[in-house]
Amino acid sequence: MTDFRSKIYELYSLEQLSGGGSWLHRIHPLAKMLVTACYLLCVASTGRYAFFALAPYVFYPVVLLALADIPFSLVAKRAAVALPFCLFAGISNLYFDRTPAFWLGPVAVSGGALSLATILLRVFLCVCAVLALVALTPLAQLTGQLRRLHVPWLVVSLFEMVYRYLGTLLEEAADLRTAYRLRRGAQKGISLRDSGCLIGQLLLRSFDRAARIYDAMKCRGYAGQMPHRAVRPFSARDWAFLLACCVPTAALRLGFVPLLFPHH
Repeated sequence: MTDFRSKIYELYSLEQLSGGGSWLHRIHPLAKMLVTACYLLCVASTGRYAFFALAPYVFYPVVLLALADIPFSLVAKRAAVALPFCLFAGISNLYFDRTPAFWLGPVAVSGGALSLATILLRVFLCVCAVLALVALTPLAQLTGQLRRLHVPWLVVSLFEMVYRYLGTLLEEAADLRTAYRLRRGAQKGISLRDSGCLIGQLLLRSFDRAARIYDAMKCRGYAGQMPHRAVRPFSARDWAFLLACCVPTAALRLGFVPLLFPHH
């Protein structure tokens, strides 16, 4: 049960940080979304061997989170979860690309190793940027901006519902696991014989819980779309933040900023 509760806490811990009081939290949500989109585009479009060229991009999430009083380790820990998937996807580069890219003393670093490291760093930076956006902006503001950008309302609503319902599903699973352990005594884990029944019970309990949540939402005025408050227009501070982040990021990607690291 403790493990399930910790998973629920980890799922929504970043969003809880979005209610902070720093000046970055008060920046217009659209400005933060545009900065994140620019950062993702620049990082994702780097070359396959541009590991050293990616190094300056590390400063964006680190400095941003430091200014918002959010520990970078909290974001980095969650971003590292995506690295094993990229490792499996890019590990074949070690075999297919064995041409030396550069030398570390007597050791030759192959192009495959360099490209694999570039993939891992690129994914880590992109995930950190997205998590930083979540930690600085409430979900309601993000989805509200997506609607104002004319993203299909069904896509946005499904995203909201799935994200919110994950916690509910984990709570139901935690209750089922607790009840199962109380009835099975000292037995550890869930036996294969009982797993099918528990999955069925979880599905039924989830349907019932979802129906009650939907009825409560309708009682509060839900009619297919969540009501949102009016968003204030861009201020001078929002424009300054947008330009101060996007211009150096784009200039670095286009090569207008002299790099202190060699570009491979």
